[in-house]
This record gives sequence, structure tokens and C-alpha cells, in this order.
Amino acid sequence: MKASESKYCQCLYFSTNALARKVEKLAVESWKKVDLSPSHAYLLMMILEEPGLQPGCLANHLQLTPSTITRLIEKLEEKKLVVRTTEGKITNVYPTPKAKELLPELKGCVKNFYSSYASILGEDESSKLIKNINIIADKLEI
Repeated sequence: MKASESKYCQCLYFSTNALARKVEKLAVESWKKVDLSPSHAYLLMMILEEPGLQPGCLANHLQLTPSTITRLIEKLEEKKLVVRTTEGKITNVYPTPKAKELLPELKGCVKNFYSSYASILGEDESSKLIKNINIIADKLEI
């Protein structure tokens, strides 16, 4: 059944969750190459782009809770991709050399993910959708 034919197609909750599940499926497939979930991969790319970021900053940028960021960081530590340093009450997260070697593949996954949905939606529609989703998310900030 198409989402537009669902009994609850007029409900924001059900419609956005149906979309999220489909986008998640595309994203997971795109990130399989590096054996990371999309959330882990985007977190790692942020750390690679700005070594030494604090978990709170990462949580803000990725729109995730601090406890989720902690769990993601722990998994990346297990994979030997990041290290945390603590100075007093401040914790900073740094990429390892292994993570730095992975950066070109991570960028390739981003391109693959974009290509996956842009080939279905079109580049213009994809861009408009992302812009509108961000506007709506900002309006619903509670």
C-alpha cells in the first residue's frame, strides 16, 4: 500500500515516520560499505572535520540527545575510530589515524546516499524537500 493510501495519511506523525523509515533504509544501504550506521558515520565526519569537539556541541549539530551521542561515541571508540580526552569537566573527542584513513570512503557514502534519493526524487525536489523539512523542524522546536 502506498503511504498516500494509508488510513492515517493525513497524520503528520504517521506520514513522517513512514518517510523516515524509507529514508533510513536508503541511508543504511549507503553506509554498509564502511560498516557504520548513518548516525555513527555523520558523527565521525563531524569529529574528522573539527577534531576536539565536545559531546554537547555534537549533540546540538546532529539534533540528538547527549545520552545518544555518548552511546554513539562509545561504539566509535570500540571500533578504534575516536578517542576522548578529559580535562577537568571538559571532554573532547578526536579522530584516530584509522578514522582519518576512512574519510574518503565516508565522503563516498554521502555521495552514494545523495545519489540514491536524488535519482528517485530528482535533484530539485530533493533540495526543496530538505529545505522545507528543516524549516518545519525549526518551527516545531519545543
